[in-house]
Amino acid sequence: MAEILESAGTAVLYGLVGFAVMVAGFVALDWVTPGKLFHVVWTERNRGAAVLLAGQTVAVGLVIEQSIRASESELGLGLGLLSTLLYGLAGVVVMTLVSLVVGTLTPGRLGAAVLDDQGDRPHPAAWVQAALYLGTAFMVGAAVS
Repeated sequence: MAEILESAGTAVLYGLVGFAVMVAGFVALDWVTPGKLFHVVWTERNRGAAVLLAGQTVAVGLVIEQSIRASESELGLGLGLLSTLLYGLAGVVVMTLVSLVVGTLTPGRLGAAVLDDQGDRPHPAAWVQAALYLGTAFMVGAAVS
């Protein structure tokens, strides 16, 4: 029973670290997206922003998952939590940089295009940007493991 409680406690701690990284990811995405992301998604119900946020959230989750797996070989819980936090934040930084670089290579402002819903469908750029986040997460996750 003690082993189960210890594992549950470890899961909670890793979950809190993962949540902190997801919050950092949300803040970074809000920084590179026009308007306030929370308002754009939940109040304006912008489909492009929702696609982008969903893709980025899954991407950050993938990086956190690989970071936790890699930390299993670390010495001790404290170092494992720290490495998960640092690897996760590195993933957020790389995803944000990729977003900014791709934004400079595309015509117009990528963030504005992503938020340009076309009737009842998100702009195709929203899907591309979400896929960029996922692709970046797979690369960062592979580097971590």
